[in-house]
Amino acid sequence: MKLSVYFKKFFQSSQSSGILLIFCVAVALTIANSPLGKGFQDFLDFEMGFDKIHLKYSVSSWINDGLMAIFFLLVGLEIKRELMEGELSSFKNASLPVFAAIGGMLVPALIFAGLNPENKYSNGWGIPMATDIAFSLAVIALLGKRVPASLKIFLAALAIVDDLGAILVIAIFYTEQIHWIYLLLSFGVTAALFILNFLKIKKFIFYLIPGIFLWYFLHHSGIHATIAGVIVALSISTNTSETKISPLEKLEHSLHIPVGFFIMPLFALTNTNIEFKSGMTDVLTSGLGAGIIGGLVVGKLIGINLFSLIAIKLKISSLPQNSSWSQMTGVGLLAGIGFTMSIFIALLSFKNDVQIQNEAKFAVLIASVIAAVSGALVLRISPAKIKEDFQD
Repeated sequence: MKLSVYFKKFFQSSQSSGILLIFCVAVALTIANSPLGKGFQDFLDFEMGFDKIHLKYSVSSWINDGLMAIFFLLVGLEIKRELMEGELSSFKNASLPVFAAIGGMLVPALIFAGLNPENKYSNGWGIPMATDIAFSLAVIALLGKRVPASLKIFLAALAIVDDLGAILVIAIFYTEQIHWIYLLLSFGVTAALFILNFLKIKKFIFYLIPGIFLWYFLHHSGIHATIAGVIVALSISTNTSETKISPLEKLEHSLHIPVGFFIMPLFALTNTNIEFKSGMTDVLTSGLGAGIIGGLVVGKLIGINLFSLIAIKLKISSLPQNSSWSQMTGVGLLAGIGFTMSIFIALLSFKNDVQIQNEAKFAVLIASVIAAVSGALVLRISPAKIKEDFQD
């Protein structure tokens, strides 16, 4: 087999991006706990940009606020495609992952809030709401034919709805101060983008250039700039044709490799450089650690399966084809792999306290490992037979 074919298969594999993320986490943790740690942190804190247009930030800020906007652009494209022609395009198909995702966001947030009433960690309630698409799909892909395709699609749709929820949480609850002039300019650019859509402009370069200005205006408005990626995605033209590729699908296809194999690994490398210190494991029994681990591991499991059971019992939805409730338990656990999205929200939650950020990152890593291992084990030993009493 030629080398180019190997690379093609590597880049097309959802397993590969997840493995690369794991590798970057290991590298970041190794660097942070070695003599190179301080130098690496100094590099991440190095400021670059342009003072005259108020765009001079640290390297880590450019990654978290700039490159992550491209990640959110891809998420927005996936959401729109699913709504227009995918698993979320009909109520029958969308109902179960939507109900499951709502439960998977509400219950973890309630668990965290219940464990952290009015304390210094209270603002982190959004951390355990998130599901990492790349990691969760990579783990379920590793199980191969042991998991029915319908269940993999269910997890993907659930994770996409979950990301939409995370986007709304970031936009509404993690905005500190509004600068109205910049916000009005953002509305103007957004209107122009949807006018382009109305005029059926197909070339996505005409959406991406205004998107850069939208990112700038949103960044200075006080709303997190990554939301610009979602707005641009929702404005780009698509179609419901199975034979003709839309501009949205072309852009989505072209972004998968740079996002999966550059932006997300770089984010992981930048934000998991956690220096282990004596007493650090104490955070796992604190309100912060218990809220994150309890929310991601227990809250996701309960929320997803409880809301799914309600939807099925009300005959609104049905189980994914050829799946069982024990397999749904495994999926509920895998959805607790918060990783990149949870870390991202942790950075926003405790923007002015690096120590709490690091403690939250550590708890997210532990929770994600527990969720990944336990979910994979449950799915590996779960029978696919569906019990009659739960099928109606």
